Amino acid sequence: MSEAPELPEAEAFAAEHALGVLSAVERRSAETRMAADPAFAAQVEAWRERLGPMIDEVAAITPPTAVWTRIERELPANDNASEKVMRDLRFWKRATVGSLGLAAAAMVLTVLIANQPPLMVQAPPPGQLLNASLVSQTGQPQPLFVAAYDPVRKALIVTSLVTPGNDPGHVHELWVIPADGKPRPLGILEPGKTRSMPMPSTLLPSLVDGSALAVSLEPPGGSPKVDTPTGPITAVGKLAKI
Repeated sequence: MSEAPELPEAEAFAAEHALGVLSAVERRSAETRMAADPAFAAQVEAWRERLGPMIDEVAAITPPTAVWTRIERELPANDNASEKVMRDLRFWKRATVGSLGLAAAAMVLTVLIANQPPLMVQAPPPGQLLNASLVSQTGQPQPLFVAAYDPVRKALIVTSLVTPGNDPGHVHELWVIPADGKPRPLGILEPGKTRSMPMPSTLLPSLVDGSALAVSLEPPGGSPKVDTPTGPITAVGKLAKI
């Protein structure tokens, strides 16, 4: 059997994050990178869609009772250290369960990669992916939202960098404004979250280099008018080729 192609470092990191096998420190690093790098966020979302059905089929693994008995027997047991022994035993139980879970997850990832053609795990060709940084209209340079359009999967991946809970009475609605100047609604964004938004064929002509993305502040449920924002525009940016 031929060897499976090795994934690029960024793609492998995205797959590991989607699979949930990163440490807490690595997971924070991945979330930070998703917020700053729309292309990486697109890779993570794509892997989540591909891995989801596989992970659902992995049954939970409970180590045999003999494992705990052997660990307890090998720990230093005496009257003065009984509390420490129990703490150590609980730690090793959690560690063993975690290790078995990671091993099962790693097996799923290995099998999936080995059985996928190389084209399926490659990023879109350079120059085809579009991204945009949406900044505030008040002149603040830091982006409030970052977006990436993947033409291969026909999906827009948008990350909100807005702190959750600041304005529970309103929602952020995303719009695309192509060359004709007519806004098209794309969906509601949740503060602090990343959303993958599959694009219908009617909207694909609007997602091109130079089209503007805008976020408006709307009442719950979005703009009462389907073809135009009713609230203030909080952030704007233009799609550009990477």
